Amino acid sequence: MLIGSGLKRSEHKKAEILAAAREIFLKEGYADSGMESVARAAGVSTATLYAYFPSKAELFRTVVLDSVRSMAEPVRESTKAVGDARARLVALSRAYAEFFATPETRAMFRMVTAERRRFEGVADHFLGAARESLGGATIQVVKELSASGDLRVDKPSWAAGQLMGMLDHATLVLGLSAGDEVQADRPVAQIAEDAVETFLARYGTR
Repeated sequence: MLIGSGLKRSEHKKAEILAAAREIFLKEGYADSGMESVARAAGVSTATLYAYFPSKAELFRTVVLDSVRSMAEPVRESTKAVGDARARLVALSRAYAEFFATPETRAMFRMVTAERRRFEGVADHFLGAARESLGGATIQVVKELSASGDLRVDKPSWAAGQLMGMLDHATLVLGLSAGDEVQADRPVAQIAEDAVETFLARYGTR
C-alpha cells in the first residue's frame, strides 16, 4: 500500500514537472529555457528535477513525446460519434479544427519544427504520430461511411486528405503564419460545417 502511494506521488510529481516544462518551452523556446526556471515553476528543487530528467534535452524529448499522445485525443474520440454521414463528419471536423485552432497546439508544432535540426528524431516521431492520429481518425470515418454507402469514395486516404486540407488552411496554417493566438473570422464550428458541406457535395450519396 505504501509502495503504491509512493508511486502515485512520484507519477503526480512527474506530471507536474512535464506540465511546467511544456509551458516554459512553448513560451521561451528550447534554447532560452533553463532547468532552474522549470524547477521553480514545478515547485521542486533542481536536484529533484534532475533526478527525474538528467538533462534539458531529455526533458524536452519527454515533453514532446508526452504531448503527442494526449493532444490529439479529442479527435480520436470524435470517431465514436453516431448519426448520419453529416453528423459524423461534422463531429470529426469540429474536433480537428478545434485542435489546430488552439494556440498551444500551434505553438507545439512551431517549436518542434524550429528544433528539428537539434532533435530530428523527436520531430519525426511527433509529426508522424500526429499524422497517424489525425489522418488515421479521418480515414477511419471516411472508410466506415463509404462501407455503409453514405459516401462514394475510391481512395479514402485522398478524400480524407481533402477534408483535412480544408480545415488546415483556416486553422493551423492561419496560426503559423499570423500568430498562435489569431483566429479565423468564421467560428470553428462554421469552418467545420462548411468543409463538410463541400466534402459531401463531392462524395456524398444522399
